[in-house]
Amino acid sequence: MSAPRFHLVADRRAIIDRRAVGERLAQADRNARGAILKAGLADGRREIARRLSQEPARGRTAAASMAYLADQIVRLSFDAASGALGDPNESIALVGLGGTGRGEMAPYSDVDLLFLVPKGAHGTLAPLVEATLYLLWQMDWKVGHAIRDADEVLASSAEDISVRTAFMESRWIWGDQSLFEQTRQRFDKDFLEKQDRDFVAAKMAERDERHRRMGDSRYLVEPNVKDGKGGLRDLQTLRWIAKQALAVESNSGFVEKCIFSEAEYRRFERAERFFWAVRCHLHFAAGRHEERLGFDYQRQIAQRMHYSERPGKSAVERFMHFYFLQAKAVGDLTGVFLAQLDDRLGARGRRFALPTFRRRPSKLNGFCLDRGRLSVPGDDFLAEKPVRLIELFALAAREGLEVHPKAMRLAARDARLVDRVRDDPQANALFLEVLTCKNHPDVVLRWMNEAGVFGRFVPDFGRVVAQMQFDMYHHYTVDEHTIRAIGLLAAIERGELAKDHPLSTALFRQLGSRRVLYVAVLLHDIAKGRGGDHSEIGAEIALELCPRFGLDAAETETVAWLVRNHLLMSRTAQRRDISDPTTIADFAEAVQSPERLRLLLMLTVVDTRAVGPGTWNDWKRRLLRQLYDSAEERLRLGHKQRGRSERIALRQQELREELDWPPATWKAHARRLPESYWLAEPLAWQKSNALQIANAEARIGDLEPSVIAEDEPELAATRISIFSPDRVGLFYRISAGLASAGASIIDARIHTSRDGMALDNLLVHNSQRLAYADRRLRNRLVRAVEKAITSENLPLPPSAGPLEPRSAAFHIAPSVIVAPRASNRTTVVEVNARDRSGLLARLALAIHTEGHQVHSAHIATYGERAVDTFYLTNAQGRKLTAEEAEKLRAALLGAAAEATSERDAA
Repeated sequence: MSAPRFHLVADRRAIIDRRAVGERLAQADRNARGAILKAGLADGRREIARRLSQEPARGRTAAASMAYLADQIVRLSFDAASGALGDPNESIALVGLGGTGRGEMAPYSDVDLLFLVPKGAHGTLAPLVEATLYLLWQMDWKVGHAIRDADEVLASSAEDISVRTAFMESRWIWGDQSLFEQTRQRFDKDFLEKQDRDFVAAKMAERDERHRRMGDSRYLVEPNVKDGKGGLRDLQTLRWIAKQALAVESNSGFVEKCIFSEAEYRRFERAERFFWAVRCHLHFAAGRHEERLGFDYQRQIAQRMHYSERPGKSAVERFMHFYFLQAKAVGDLTGVFLAQLDDRLGARGRRFALPTFRRRPSKLNGFCLDRGRLSVPGDDFLAEKPVRLIELFALAAREGLEVHPKAMRLAARDARLVDRVRDDPQANALFLEVLTCKNHPDVVLRWMNEAGVFGRFVPDFGRVVAQMQFDMYHHYTVDEHTIRAIGLLAAIERGELAKDHPLSTALFRQLGSRRVLYVAVLLHDIAKGRGGDHSEIGAEIALELCPRFGLDAAETETVAWLVRNHLLMSRTAQRRDISDPTTIADFAEAVQSPERLRLLLMLTVVDTRAVGPGTWNDWKRRLLRQLYDSAEERLRLGHKQRGRSERIALRQQELREELDWPPATWKAHARRLPESYWLAEPLAWQKSNALQIANAEARIGDLEPSVIAEDEPELAATRISIFSPDRVGLFYRISAGLASAGASIIDARIHTSRDGMALDNLLVHNSQRLAYADRRLRNRLVRAVEKAITSENLPLPPSAGPLEPRSAAFHIAPSVIVAPRASNRTTVVEVNARDRSGLLARLALAIHTEGHQVHSAHIATYGERAVDTFYLTNAQGRKLTAEEAEKLRAALLGAAAEATSERDAA
């Protein structure tokens, strides 16, 4: 492989003038040489950055320029070291490996060098190698290096696939060129002139492990450009395997060897050019070696690459949409490549493997099996009858078969023909069969999506393919999120998630129409990225699509209702007081039937869980279960034997049996607490509260607050329980104390006993959104709260610290919604703002300053967004008047804006 070339000598010298830098090095003393080289490297990077800013799509040119710059720096360092040591007589070759060898380097990539020496010359040449490396390290350059002779290179290549891969792309940079060429000839003869299936298998296994480590999805919203699934490394892996197994020497060789068609080769080139441009821009934006395309860089790079806004889509969303389309193209090309590899080597590249393999099907309707995988008998089989484009995947789902990569390639080629059968009842029935298949529909739908058939058959779904949701809450693109949700639904139906979702698993058997639920999951986010309310627009789409799929009028109406209301249950559970009768009444009135309630629960569960790792937890499970039980009770009316008062009595009886207190003691405890307490808190918390109260009151005459902190591992949080004489501003004091200790409140239940004592239960977690497992840290929280409560003066509000760079990429304008009729006895106020430290305490201070009392607080976070809901009364214990509500609204907006200003100033 030759070094990168430039059209004009001036082009090279503008990056680095090796002769001029060499003359400065010759005149400088030893201590100044490193600084000269470092300045040359920095100047060269600046020139490459300037050129890339003028032609932002030419990432490969920037990568070649960087490799040229690295070559010159290495040569200058070697010459300076050699001259200082008096030019040792032994020969030595400086060889670039990996990206350095390919002549493609991102601006802050590591340099990978091999110091190739004659046999037995290691000791003689060690001082020269060390002196060269010393100069390179003085530039703060990370240098991967090895010192080997030719025999060692061959032996290491035989033993270690990564060494062989690196030397496969080796390139002479400086020194004894003949030594390198002799070694390279021996390497090619030993390794590249024969097919090595073990190498192919090892590289595929290495790729699979890398994918698993990076999240195993090419649709992660913060992808790794280099190592992520669908990224540059996947293209490089194809090149390595093709070179080893199929004697492909360059990208154009993919066409010459009939591995890719001309159109497929153009897709390969387009993806590689794009990813190199993104990677180089990312390095320059970060000013360091950075491969993860985080939110904090996406806006910058979208701007650098001249993406502009369109109606309903920001510039960054358009940029990331194109990114994921290229990642999808890499996946498609990998399938095509594996099909060719399979045919030529007779080896199975099992990329498209279903988790199960059932039996040999008795009827294939013209399709065939190729080594156990579903395939087609000829290249025109699908085009002859376009309904087969859907039937291919329906058969795979029905029989539990893999789809052969050859069939995938032909399906992708002929995908546009599915337009002809979009309204065909048979095609729609086959599609519905795939969608509602109990056994892994997500796997087959993902194949349909990768082939382009899914988005063609359902054009509204095609609009969300590779559609990014630019926020810190969603982990995947819209299409990947949807397909994962469908897979989770099928897993619940199979009973595989009964431990995590026992209620949903049980309810599946009670559904009147399971296909309603599957179609609703498919359509719930289908209108994302169109502007406006995606739930309302999605419901309109459902009214059009469901009849086409074969659903009757009643099923269509239910699907549309579910899509319109798919966020209702999660928002009610997380943002409202579900022990408040008005909350349950309003929710039940919206749902209207037990069947809708069952469907909505399961849609909410899979939608939440498919957002990404860590979004589903036991706290959300508990809230949804409580809301479901309360709403079902109200909807079923007389069909349940227990009403509100009966439920309270039952809970009190359960707690009484747990405590085994004397009757008089128990009656006093039960009488002092309000009804809402018995409905709001779990039995285990109520028992802990009762013991805490008893212990506190055993201290005769001691009115000091009692604060305990207990780990709640199932909730991934810590419970803080406070029993204290009630006082004005108590909730603010507690919030400020916890904020000062670095804790974030995720839920707060505030109760006032009939004798004027406060009993508050709060859930908190640390900055990593985990529980405080260490007892010492929990004790620190207790001391912070005690200090805040007992302090004579009101604690100062916590300062809003600087935002993390990822969070700073988003702009969220604070908003305050006052809902006077959401509760019978309190005013409900919802605040939407950027999530940041100290926000809740600042909002609580604003409420206290206005003279109002907090009865419960419910804190929900969605990535960078916080939604805090408060149930309030005024100083007289009544709902807020219109004037009071307006003044409070202004104060809360001011509190959020004040924190934002502090952050900007910081």
